[in-house]
Amino acid sequence: MIPEGWEAVIGLEIHVQLATSSKLFTSAAHRYGDSPNENVDPVVLGMPGVLPVLNKRAVELAMRVGFALDCEVHQTSRFDRKHYFYADLPKGYQITQQLAPICTGGAVVATVDGVERAFKLNRIHLEEDAGKTIHDGRRGISLVDYNRAGVPLIEVVSEPDMRTSEEAVAFMKALHQVVVATGSSHGDMEKGNFRCDANVSVRPVGQTELGTRTEMKNINSFRFVGRAISSEIHRQIDLIEDGGKVVQETRLWDDEAGMSRAMRSKEEAHDYRYFPDPDLMAVEVDDATYERIRSSLPELPRARQKRFEEELSLSSYDAALLTQSRARADYFEGVIAAGIEAKVAANWMAGELLGRLNKEDKDIDESPVSASALAELLRLLHEGKLSGKMGKKAFSAMMDEGVSASAWLKSNGGQITDPAIIAEIVERVVATHPGQAVEFRAGKEQLMGFFVGQVMKETRGKANPQAVNAALRAALKGGTS
Repeated sequence: MIPEGWEAVIGLEIHVQLATSSKLFTSAAHRYGDSPNENVDPVVLGMPGVLPVLNKRAVELAMRVGFALDCEVHQTSRFDRKHYFYADLPKGYQITQQLAPICTGGAVVATVDGVERAFKLNRIHLEEDAGKTIHDGRRGISLVDYNRAGVPLIEVVSEPDMRTSEEAVAFMKALHQVVVATGSSHGDMEKGNFRCDANVSVRPVGQTELGTRTEMKNINSFRFVGRAISSEIHRQIDLIEDGGKVVQETRLWDDEAGMSRAMRSKEEAHDYRYFPDPDLMAVEVDDATYERIRSSLPELPRARQKRFEEELSLSSYDAALLTQSRARADYFEGVIAAGIEAKVAANWMAGELLGRLNKEDKDIDESPVSASALAELLRLLHEGKLSGKMGKKAFSAMMDEGVSASAWLKSNGGQITDPAIIAEIVERVVATHPGQAVEFRAGKEQLMGFFVGQVMKETRGKANPQAVNAALRAALKGGTS
């Protein structure tokens, strides 16, 4: 909670790594996990005499995100040089789009506390990533891995449109869904595919002038973003209330310590000495290409969620859960395409499947049980060949051993549904417990649970519960023992 009398002003800059196989201005590969400095070439290393060549696929992926977010996607854009002197870009500047970005305007639509909000965007621009610096405090040295240098990014820059950390997290999650759904990025935050810089300032409620902002750098999880922004809001308010002043600076979030620390003073645009890159021509997108990219967008997450609610009668909770990722929504549609009722599929996915995957820290595309395999299990349940309890046992075996539902049924036997067989077992159980039968007939109805348990014990849990209840009531109704 923000202390009474204060409000925060938050803007986000999200760096999204594009799903290309090569870098932005060279054919050098970019693969996560390769040995340090394996994916480099003379262009990446800034050797004299080399020239950049633009990756066409990166431009198309950036445009897809722009169209999905209702931006003005420009058919002409340009690259600039942003000069700074850190070892992570050896040529001494970064190629980016400061003056004529590929997309402007637009909005990210997110749900906050059950209310749909549209958070405005300033721009989306293309740029190359920097290398990764590793500081070795034990040896007192810093090392640089240039594998990431030159990897294509888009930077999605919001307007200072958010007022709470909850709004910022909702913005990030909604944007993440869009970039993955459009196929523009893998969105793997652990691999640095989706990183956030948060600009935070505070001011008294009612004041229109913005306060001094700080920038929280390179936060790579939704939880960390929420905690970092909340911490920074309270740090600034406490500082001002104690008579101090907020300094414009870049800060680094330390989640283990639950606090941020200053890195360096925050640069302004003029510090970077931007000017048009003389080695790159303007990006010109012809009409046919422009229309092809715009018309190739898949169904977006919010539209898919609304379709699940309206056409499949799912609750807003279930629909939101199943559209959190494109892979999850595709899996769900694969199950219902096999003839399974939507609510049944949603219940099993939300409960058994996602519960198990979350416990094992796996995504849906890592599930050992495919959509068609889950559909087979649900069909056997619907046909009464498996009880609910047996279905859960079969599902565990499917996850652990890779067996199919039908193979498990063949090995373990199915549900007993034959009325004659159930009636014979019921008669035997009632005859074995005459005292309880008399008490039941005398009005002690709670003994029904006892008799059901005995029948289930006799059948090793395979008897159909509804059929057992009906047979027991018929056997215990009236009569004497």
